[in-house]
Amino acid sequence: MQPTKLVGTSPSITNLQEEIFYAAKCDAKVLVTGESGAGKEIVARLIHAGSPRSRSQLVTVNCAALSETLLETELFGHVRGSFTGAYRDRLGAFEQAHRGTVFMDEVGETSPRMQGLLLRFLETGEIQRVGSDQVQNRVDVRVIAATNRNLMESVAAKTFREDLYYRLNVIHIRVPPLRDRGEDVPVLLRFFLDQFAKQYQVESPALSAEAMQTLCEHPWPGNVRELKNVVERLVVRAKTGEIGRDDLPLEVLRSAPTAAQVAVPVSPATRPAADMLFERMVNGGESFWSCVYAPFMARDLTRDDLRTIVRKGLERTSGNYKVMVELFNMPADDYKRFLGFLRKYQCHMPFQQFRSAATSRDAGRQHPSPGRMAASA
Repeated sequence: MQPTKLVGTSPSITNLQEEIFYAAKCDAKVLVTGESGAGKEIVARLIHAGSPRSRSQLVTVNCAALSETLLETELFGHVRGSFTGAYRDRLGAFEQAHRGTVFMDEVGETSPRMQGLLLRFLETGEIQRVGSDQVQNRVDVRVIAATNRNLMESVAAKTFREDLYYRLNVIHIRVPPLRDRGEDVPVLLRFFLDQFAKQYQVESPALSAEAMQTLCEHPWPGNVRELKNVVERLVVRAKTGEIGRDDLPLEVLRSAPTAAQVAVPVSPATRPAADMLFERMVNGGESFWSCVYAPFMARDLTRDDLRTIVRKGLERTSGNYKVMVELFNMPADDYKRFLGFLRKYQCHMPFQQFRSAATSRDAGRQHPSPGRMAASA
Protein backbone atom coordinates (compact mmCIF):
# COMPACT_ATOMS: atom_id res chain seq x y z
CA MET A 1 0.00 0.00 0.00
CA GLN A 2 1.72 3.13 -1.22
CA PRO A 3 0.44 6.66 -1.81
CA THR A 4 -0.44 7.47 -5.40
CA LYS A 5 0.81 11.00 -4.89
CA LEU A 6 3.79 12.74 -3.38
CA VAL A 7 2.91 13.67 0.19
CA GLY A 8 4.47 16.86 1.48
CA THR A 9 4.52 20.63 1.26
CA SER A 10 8.25 21.35 1.33
CA PRO A 11 9.99 23.24 -1.50
CA SER A 12 11.91 20.09 -2.48
CA ILE A 13 8.63 18.18 -2.97
CA THR A 14 7.21 21.07 -4.99
CA ASN A 15 10.30 21.00 -7.24
CA LEU A 16 10.06 17.22 -7.55
CA GLN A 17 6.41 17.48 -8.63
CA GLU A 18 7.42 19.94 -11.36
CA GLU A 19 10.16 17.59 -12.62
CA ILE A 20 7.68 14.71 -12.72
CA PHE A 21 5.20 16.86 -14.66
CA TYR A 22 7.74 17.73 -17.36
CA ALA A 23 9.12 14.17 -17.54
CA ALA A 24 5.60 12.84 -18.09
CA LYS A 25 5.04 15.13 -21.07
CA CYS A 26 7.86 13.63 -23.11
CA ASP A 27 9.00 10.12 -23.97
CA ALA A 28 12.66 10.35 -22.94
CA LYS A 29 14.34 7.82 -20.69
CA VAL A 30 14.50 8.79 -17.02
CA LEU A 31 17.07 7.99 -14.34
CA VAL A 32 15.69 8.37 -10.81
CA THR A 33 18.29 8.48 -8.04
CA GLY A 34 17.99 8.68 -4.29
CA GLU A 35 18.44 6.73 -1.10
CA SER A 36 16.61 3.49 -0.42
CA GLY A 37 13.09 4.11 0.79
CA ALA A 38 12.93 7.71 -0.43
CA GLY A 39 10.15 7.06 -2.97
CA LYS A 40 11.81 6.38 -6.33
CA GLU A 41 9.14 3.89 -7.39
CA ILE A 42 6.37 6.38 -6.62
CA VAL A 43 8.11 8.90 -8.88
CA ALA A 44 8.21 6.31 -11.70
CA ARG A 45 4.52 5.48 -11.23
CA LEU A 46 3.56 9.16 -11.32
CA ILE A 47 5.57 9.75 -14.50
CA HIS A 48 3.85 6.80 -16.18
CA ALA A 49 0.40 7.82 -14.91
CA GLY A 50 0.81 11.34 -16.29
CA SER A 51 2.10 10.25 -19.69
CA PRO A 52 0.27 9.15 -22.87
CA ARG A 53 1.59 5.65 -22.15
CA SER A 54 -0.69 5.35 -19.10
CA ARG A 55 -3.19 3.48 -21.28
CA SER A 56 -0.69 0.59 -21.39
CA GLN A 57 1.10 -1.29 -18.63
CA LEU A 58 3.74 -0.18 -16.17
CA VAL A 59 5.88 -3.24 -15.44
CA THR A 60 8.29 -3.12 -12.50
CA VAL A 61 11.45 -5.24 -12.31
CA ASN A 62 13.76 -5.28 -9.27
CA CYS A 63 17.21 -5.90 -10.75
CA ALA A 64 18.80 -6.51 -7.33
CA ALA A 65 16.39 -9.31 -6.40
CA LEU A 66 17.24 -11.62 -9.31
CA SER A 67 20.34 -13.46 -10.49
CA GLU A 68 21.68 -12.57 -13.93
CA THR A 69 19.96 -15.57 -15.58
CA LEU A 70 16.60 -14.92 -13.94
CA LEU A 71 16.82 -11.21 -14.68
CA GLU A 72 17.45 -11.89 -18.37
CA THR A 73 14.37 -14.14 -18.46
CA GLU A 74 12.32 -11.58 -16.54
CA LEU A 75 13.20 -8.80 -18.98
CA PHE A 76 13.39 -10.61 -22.33
CA GLY A 77 11.32 -13.77 -21.77
CA HIS A 78 12.25 -17.29 -22.87
CA VAL A 79 11.23 -19.94 -25.39
CA ARG A 80 9.94 -23.38 -24.54
CA GLY A 81 12.68 -25.87 -23.71
CA SER A 82 15.35 -23.22 -23.10
CA PHE A 83 15.98 -24.60 -19.61
CA THR A 84 14.52 -27.13 -17.18
CA GLY A 85 10.99 -26.11 -16.33
CA ALA A 86 10.48 -23.92 -19.42
CA TYR A 87 7.36 -25.75 -20.62
CA ARG A 88 6.07 -22.90 -22.76
CA ASP A 89 7.13 -19.61 -24.28
CA ARG A 90 7.06 -16.69 -21.88
CA LEU A 91 6.89 -12.98 -22.57
CA GLY A 92 9.37 -10.79 -20.72
CA ALA A 93 8.72 -7.40 -19.13
CA PHE A 94 9.68 -5.47 -22.26
CA GLU A 95 7.11 -7.30 -24.39
CA GLN A 96 4.44 -7.12 -21.68
CA ALA A 97 4.91 -3.36 -21.51
CA HIS A 98 4.71 -2.72 -25.27
CA ARG A 99 3.61 0.92 -25.74
CA GLY A 100 3.91 1.28 -21.96
CA THR A 101 6.71 1.68 -19.42
CA VAL A 102 9.22 -0.59 -17.73
CA PHE A 103 10.54 0.55 -14.36
CA MET A 104 13.95 -1.01 -13.65
CA ASP A 105 14.67 -0.61 -9.95
CA GLU A 106 18.25 -0.93 -8.67
CA VAL A 107 19.72 -0.87 -12.17
CA GLY A 108 23.14 -0.19 -10.63
CA GLU A 109 23.24 -3.80 -9.38
CA THR A 110 23.23 -5.35 -12.88
CA SER A 111 26.17 -7.41 -14.13
CA PRO A 112 28.43 -6.29 -17.02
CA ARG A 113 26.83 -8.83 -19.36
CA MET A 114 23.33 -7.67 -18.48
CA GLN A 115 24.41 -4.07 -19.01
CA GLY A 116 25.49 -5.02 -22.52
CA LEU A 117 22.11 -6.65 -23.23
CA LEU A 118 20.27 -3.58 -21.92
CA LEU A 119 22.36 -1.25 -24.05
CA ARG A 120 21.62 -3.25 -27.19
CA PHE A 121 17.89 -3.27 -26.41
CA LEU A 122 17.82 0.48 -25.77
CA GLU A 123 19.49 1.06 -29.13
CA THR A 124 17.33 -1.31 -31.22
CA GLY A 125 14.17 -2.17 -29.27
CA GLU A 126 14.66 -5.79 -30.40
CA ILE A 127 13.67 -8.75 -28.22
CA GLN A 128 15.63 -11.98 -28.36
CA ARG A 129 14.24 -14.38 -25.80
CA VAL A 130 16.43 -16.69 -23.74
CA GLY A 131 17.02 -19.94 -25.63
CA SER A 132 16.40 -18.45 -29.07
CA ASP A 133 18.97 -17.65 -31.75
CA GLN A 134 16.90 -15.01 -33.52
CA VAL A 135 14.98 -11.81 -32.81
CA GLN A 136 11.33 -12.51 -31.94
CA ASN A 137 9.90 -9.03 -31.73
CA ARG A 138 10.52 -5.29 -31.72
CA VAL A 139 8.77 -3.27 -29.03
CA ASP A 140 8.07 0.36 -28.15
CA VAL A 141 8.83 0.78 -24.45
CA ARG A 142 9.80 3.71 -22.27
CA VAL A 143 12.44 2.79 -19.69
CA ILE A 144 12.59 4.46 -16.28
CA ALA A 145 15.58 3.28 -14.25
CA ALA A 146 16.33 3.88 -10.58
CA THR A 147 19.33 3.38 -8.34
CA ASN A 148 20.55 4.30 -4.88
CA ARG A 149 24.13 4.23 -6.15
CA ASN A 150 26.25 7.06 -7.48
CA LEU A 151 26.53 5.71 -11.01
CA MET A 152 29.24 8.17 -11.99
CA GLU A 153 31.43 6.63 -9.28
CA SER A 154 30.53 3.19 -10.63
CA VAL A 155 31.48 4.33 -14.13
CA ALA A 156 34.82 5.57 -12.81
CA ALA A 157 35.35 2.24 -11.02
CA LYS A 158 34.56 0.36 -14.28
CA THR A 159 31.62 -1.48 -12.69
CA PHE A 160 28.96 0.29 -14.77
CA ARG A 161 29.13 0.99 -18.49
CA GLU A 162 29.53 4.64 -19.36
CA ASP A 163 27.58 4.31 -22.63
CA LEU A 164 24.65 2.70 -20.77
CA TYR A 165 24.74 5.44 -18.14
CA TYR A 166 24.31 8.15 -20.76
CA ARG A 167 21.57 6.14 -22.50
CA LEU A 168 19.58 5.99 -19.26
CA ASN A 169 20.40 9.45 -17.96
CA VAL A 170 18.45 11.57 -20.47
CA ILE A 171 16.30 13.07 -17.71
CA HIS A 172 17.75 12.87 -14.21
CA ILE A 173 15.39 13.17 -11.23
CA ARG A 174 16.82 13.09 -7.71
CA VAL A 175 14.47 12.15 -4.87
CA PRO A 176 15.55 13.97 -1.68
CA PRO A 177 15.96 11.97 1.54
CA LEU A 178 13.41 12.59 4.27
CA ARG A 179 16.00 14.26 6.52
CA ASP A 180 16.33 17.04 3.92
CA ARG A 181 12.61 17.82 4.10
CA GLY A 182 11.83 17.56 7.80
CA GLU A 183 8.79 19.82 7.46
CA ASP A 184 7.07 16.98 5.58
CA VAL A 185 7.32 14.53 8.50
CA PRO A 186 4.12 15.69 10.29
CA VAL A 187 2.21 15.59 6.99
CA LEU A 188 3.44 12.07 6.25
CA LEU A 189 2.64 10.90 9.77
CA ARG A 190 -0.95 12.11 9.47
CA PHE A 191 -1.30 10.61 5.99
CA PHE A 192 -0.14 7.14 7.04
CA LEU A 193 -2.05 7.21 10.34
CA ASP A 194 -5.29 7.77 8.43
CA GLN A 195 -4.37 5.25 5.75
CA PHE A 196 -3.54 2.40 8.13
CA ALA A 197 -6.49 3.19 10.39
CA LYS A 198 -8.73 2.73 7.37
CA GLN A 199 -6.95 -0.48 6.37
CA TYR A 200 -7.28 -2.04 9.83
CA GLN A 201 -10.74 -0.55 10.37
CA VAL A 202 -9.89 1.29 13.58
CA GLU A 203 -10.21 4.88 14.66
CA SER A 204 -7.27 6.98 13.51
CA PRO A 205 -5.14 7.65 16.62
CA ALA A 206 -3.70 11.03 17.52
CA LEU A 207 -0.07 11.72 18.41
CA SER A 208 0.80 13.43 21.66
CA ALA A 209 2.95 16.55 21.45
CA GLU A 210 5.93 14.65 22.92
CA ALA A 211 5.52 11.76 20.46
CA MET A 212 5.24 14.15 17.52
CA GLN A 213 8.37 16.03 18.59
CA THR A 214 10.35 12.80 18.99
CA LEU A 215 9.25 11.53 15.58
CA CYS A 216 10.12 14.85 13.94
CA GLU A 217 13.60 14.76 15.52
CA HIS A 218 14.28 11.20 14.34
CA PRO A 219 16.81 11.16 11.42
CA TRP A 220 14.82 8.54 9.44
CA PRO A 221 17.78 6.72 7.84
CA GLY A 222 15.26 4.45 6.10
CA ASN A 223 13.39 7.48 4.74
CA VAL A 224 9.65 7.33 3.97
CA ARG A 225 9.66 3.51 4.01
CA GLU A 226 10.92 3.52 7.61
CA LEU A 227 8.35 6.14 8.64
CA LYS A 228 5.56 4.15 7.01
CA ASN A 229 6.60 0.95 8.80
CA VAL A 230 6.76 2.76 12.16
CA VAL A 231 3.28 4.24 11.68
CA GLU A 232 1.77 0.86 10.76
CA ARG A 233 3.27 -0.65 13.90
CA LEU A 234 1.84 2.19 16.01
CA VAL A 235 -1.65 1.82 14.53
CA VAL A 236 -1.68 -1.95 15.05
CA ARG A 237 -0.52 -1.64 18.67
CA ALA A 238 -2.56 1.43 19.62
CA LYS A 239 -4.69 0.73 22.70
CA THR A 240 -6.16 4.18 23.18
CA GLY A 241 -7.01 7.11 20.96
CA GLU A 242 -3.64 8.78 21.55
CA ILE A 243 -0.09 7.58 20.91
CA GLY A 244 2.35 8.77 23.56
CA ARG A 245 6.11 9.01 23.50
CA ASP A 246 6.46 5.74 25.43
CA ASP A 247 4.52 3.95 22.67
CA LEU A 248 7.20 4.72 20.08
CA PRO A 249 9.59 1.96 18.90
CA LEU A 250 12.87 1.59 20.75
CA GLU A 251 14.99 2.56 17.73
CA VAL A 252 13.15 5.89 17.51
CA LEU A 253 13.55 6.60 21.21
CA ARG A 254 17.25 5.76 21.08
CA SER A 255 17.82 8.37 18.38
CA ALA A 256 16.12 11.11 20.42
CA PRO A 257 18.57 13.76 21.65
CA THR A 258 19.68 13.57 25.28
CA ALA A 259 19.64 16.56 27.59
CA ALA A 260 23.31 17.24 26.82
CA GLN A 261 22.63 17.13 23.11
CA VAL A 262 19.70 19.51 23.52
CA ALA A 263 21.98 21.98 25.31
CA VAL A 264 24.47 21.76 22.44
CA PRO A 265 22.36 20.95 19.37
CA VAL A 266 23.81 18.41 16.97
CA SER A 267 21.49 17.43 14.16
CA PRO A 268 21.63 13.65 13.54
CA ALA A 269 19.90 14.26 10.22
CA THR A 270 23.11 15.66 8.79
CA ARG A 271 25.07 12.49 9.54
CA PRO A 272 25.23 9.49 7.21
CA ALA A 273 23.26 6.44 8.32
CA ALA A 274 26.38 4.26 8.17
CA ASP A 275 28.20 6.48 10.70
CA MET A 276 25.28 6.43 13.12
CA LEU A 277 24.84 2.65 12.90
CA PHE A 278 28.58 2.09 13.36
CA GLU A 279 28.53 4.16 16.55
CA ARG A 280 25.41 2.36 17.79
CA MET A 281 27.32 -0.91 17.58
CA VAL A 282 30.74 0.23 18.81
CA ASN A 283 29.59 2.66 21.51
CA GLY A 284 26.03 1.54 22.15
CA GLY A 285 26.62 -2.20 22.32
CA GLU A 286 24.02 -3.12 19.68
CA SER A 287 24.48 -6.31 17.66
CA PHE A 288 25.27 -6.22 13.95
CA TRP A 289 22.34 -8.56 13.28
CA SER A 290 19.71 -6.24 14.73
CA CYS A 291 21.36 -2.90 13.98
CA VAL A 292 22.58 -3.45 10.39
CA TYR A 293 21.50 -6.85 9.04
CA ALA A 294 17.77 -6.41 9.73
CA PRO A 295 17.38 -2.97 8.04
CA PHE A 296 19.62 -4.09 5.16
CA MET A 297 17.43 -7.12 4.45
CA ALA A 298 14.39 -4.84 4.65
CA ARG A 299 16.09 -2.64 2.00
CA ASP A 300 16.26 0.30 4.39
CA LEU A 301 20.07 0.28 4.00
CA THR A 302 21.99 0.26 0.74
CA ARG A 303 24.98 -1.86 -0.17
CA ASP A 304 27.06 1.31 -0.11
CA ASP A 305 25.97 1.83 3.51
CA LEU A 306 26.94 -1.74 4.37
CA ARG A 307 30.31 -1.42 2.63
CA THR A 308 30.99 1.81 4.52
CA ILE A 309 30.25 0.10 7.84
CA VAL A 310 32.53 -2.84 6.96
CA ARG A 311 35.28 -0.47 5.85
CA LYS A 312 35.09 1.45 9.12
CA GLY A 313 35.23 -1.84 11.01
CA LEU A 314 38.31 -2.99 9.11
CA GLU A 315 40.01 0.33 9.73
CA ARG A 316 39.28 0.01 13.45
CA THR A 317 40.51 -3.62 13.64
CA SER A 318 43.46 -3.27 11.22
CA GLY A 319 41.83 -5.67 8.76
CA ASN A 320 40.95 -8.42 11.26
CA TYR A 321 37.47 -9.81 10.55
CA LYS A 322 37.47 -11.98 13.68
CA VAL A 323 38.09 -8.95 15.85
CA MET A 324 35.39 -7.09 13.92
CA VAL A 325 32.88 -9.82 14.87
CA GLU A 326 33.59 -8.99 18.51
CA LEU A 327 33.58 -5.23 17.78
CA PHE A 328 30.10 -5.54 16.27
CA ASN A 329 28.81 -7.44 19.33
CA MET A 330 28.33 -10.83 17.68
CA PRO A 331 29.17 -14.23 19.20
CA ALA A 332 32.49 -15.64 18.00
CA ASP A 333 30.59 -18.55 16.44
CA ASP A 334 28.95 -16.09 14.01
CA TYR A 335 32.26 -15.50 12.19
CA LYS A 336 31.51 -17.77 9.21
CA ARG A 337 27.91 -16.60 9.00
CA PHE A 338 29.09 -12.97 8.99
CA LEU A 339 31.63 -13.54 6.20
CA GLY A 340 29.11 -15.57 4.18
CA PHE A 341 26.60 -12.73 4.41
CA LEU A 342 29.16 -10.15 3.27
CA ARG A 343 30.29 -12.32 0.33
CA LYS A 344 26.72 -13.01 -0.76
CA TYR A 345 26.03 -9.29 -1.14
CA GLN A 346 29.48 -8.37 -2.54
CA CYS A 347 30.42 -6.41 0.59
CA HIS A 348 33.45 -8.48 1.63
CA MET A 349 36.63 -6.43 1.27
CA PRO A 350 40.26 -7.59 1.07
CA PHE A 351 41.81 -7.17 4.51
CA GLN A 352 45.40 -6.71 3.28
CA GLN A 353 45.11 -3.00 2.49
CA PHE A 354 43.92 -2.26 6.02
CA ARG A 355 46.72 -4.26 7.60
CA SER A 356 49.34 -2.60 5.40
CA ALA A 357 47.93 0.81 6.31
CA ALA A 358 48.18 -0.04 10.00
CA THR A 359 51.75 -1.30 9.50
CA SER A 360 52.67 1.95 7.73
CA ARG A 361 51.26 4.00 10.59
CA ASP A 362 53.18 1.94 13.15
CA ALA A 363 56.39 2.29 11.13
CA GLY A 364 55.87 6.03 10.93
CA ARG A 365 55.57 6.25 14.71
CA GLN A 366 58.66 4.07 15.29
CA HIS A 367 60.84 5.69 12.61
CA PRO A 368 59.96 9.38 12.27
CA SER A 369 61.11 11.17 9.18
CA PRO A 370 64.34 13.30 9.36
CA GLY A 371 62.23 16.43 9.12
CA ARG A 372 60.13 15.41 12.09
CA MET A 373 63.27 14.42 14.05
CA ALA A 374 64.85 17.79 13.33
CA ALA A 375 61.69 19.57 14.37
CA SER A 376 61.50 17.63 17.62
CA ALA A 377 65.19 18.31 18.28
